[in-house]
Amino acid sequence: MLILSRNKGQKIIVNDDIVISILDVSGDQVRIGIEAPSHISIYREEIYKAIQQQNEMAASPLNDQVDQLLQQIPISKKR
Repeated sequence: MLILSRNKGQKIIVNDDIVISILDVSGDQVRIGIEAPSHISIYREEIYKAIQQQNEMAASPLNDQVDQLLQQIPISKKR
């Protein structure tokens, strides 16, 4: 992890196309602005984790759903 100290009004440049600006510092809070190309998604950590959790839940079927699907598959008997 890179750790930088910045003051209000200073910026950090990432990869030539992302600019992070320190807008305000008040107590324990820092307000930042992020300029990035529109194809880059930017999320707060708690939102990102919620999205990841929803994606994992959607990608893994529940046991009941698997059982229902298995019951719908016709079983052919060989003679």
